[in-house]
Amino acid sequence: MFENLIDRIENSFKILKGEGKITEINVAETLKDIRKALLDADVSYKIAKNFCDDVKKKALGQDVLKSVKPGQMMTKLVHDELAALMGGEATDINLKGSPAVVLVAGLQGSGKTTFSGKLALNCKSKRGLRVLLAACDVYRPAAIDQLKVLAEQIGVDVYTEEGSKDPVGIASNAVKKAKAEGYSVVIIDTAGRLAVDEEMMEEIASIKNAVKPTETLFVVDSMTGQDAVETAKAFNDRLDFDGVVLTKLDGDTRGGAALSIRAVVNKPIKFISSGEKMEALDVFHPKRIADRILGMGDVVSLVEKAQEQFNEEEARKLQKKLMKDQFTLTDFYNQIQQIKKMGNIKDLASMIPGMGKALKDVNMDNSAFKSIEAIILSMTLEERNNPSILNGSRRRRIAEGSGTTILEVNRLVKQFEDTRKMMKFMAGGGGKKAMRAMSSMRRR
Repeated sequence: MFENLIDRIENSFKILKGEGKITEINVAETLKDIRKALLDADVSYKIAKNFCDDVKKKALGQDVLKSVKPGQMMTKLVHDELAALMGGEATDINLKGSPAVVLVAGLQGSGKTTFSGKLALNCKSKRGLRVLLAACDVYRPAAIDQLKVLAEQIGVDVYTEEGSKDPVGIASNAVKKAKAEGYSVVIIDTAGRLAVDEEMMEEIASIKNAVKPTETLFVVDSMTGQDAVETAKAFNDRLDFDGVVLTKLDGDTRGGAALSIRAVVNKPIKFISSGEKMEALDVFHPKRIADRILGMGDVVSLVEKAQEQFNEEEARKLQKKLMKDQFTLTDFYNQIQQIKKMGNIKDLASMIPGMGKALKDVNMDNSAFKSIEAIILSMTLEERNNPSILNGSRRRRIAEGSGTTILEVNRLVKQFEDTRKMMKFMAGGGGKKAMRAMSSMRRR
């Protein structure tokens, strides 16, 4: 996400490297490069120009402290202005009401149906709410079946009226069912078109008037750049929606929609979605996204993702196993599954400051775990629990069963043993001792 923009903005700050103070000349040169980077990211010229003008005004009005270098000051100014451009603070979805009604709108292919499923899971698993999905896309072939599959996958109910071509009636009846049967939230998946047209707008407006949603969300494909912003404006002029959802942020997106859409429609981006997994939905935090654009990583989001997958009880059990040297390949396999649930491994690594640039040209995704998983699953339970019994014939059998080589099996076993030793050392307080030792050495 934003890889090219990150590189371009980082390079623009090099103009200030070694400069003793901020001047009108070096600020102008830096902002000229930043404006070009924003334009290349598909931000409109007007927004890019206004952004740079605001940064320049603040930069030239700053008295740079002796302890702060000009480049550091400019980085902070650009960071704060980027966060402000995208909305400043995260905005939560409004789920008040009995039931709360969420209307999901957008063009065909923007990811509305998948987002509806992701939001349903978010409401169920993170907020403890009972959710009913309403299938109101009566035109796209298999749209209703897709929503049914997603609903079954995440364990929520879906309301459909097979054969009906009346989306307003379906939406109204779904809300009635939710009221009668005690659902907390109704999420209405509506139809889209390939382009904005009057018929679609009229239909969505009619649904909105009929069910009076507590929240209307516009879903937009972030890969369409400025087209996404113009489409959002057309929808907002007609629907007056409450917030924006950016999908497909894991694709070849330049970031223009994320940076521009708030300034154009004056409505917050509430969620960002990447990948097909139902868990791949995140609250949009402007300040954290600004951190990532400036190559600072996003440790807070990384920790939050980890906390969602690891509970304290499991952590205590794991620590006991490590202390007793009972950590097995089965435990190792389970940890891999937890990591995979957090999202794409390269995206997760890029949240660590400095790692995004280092991994830019590295082809790394969750498929990298496949051979490891295959090797472990080709072992017997006894072999997983006691890798020391893995002699040559056993390793040959495992390699054949997993479609790998003996070399790969040997490498995994060695990596596991090294990992187990390191984790036991850390769990036993070795990590803290090492930090204290390093601290005392620095004081000397």
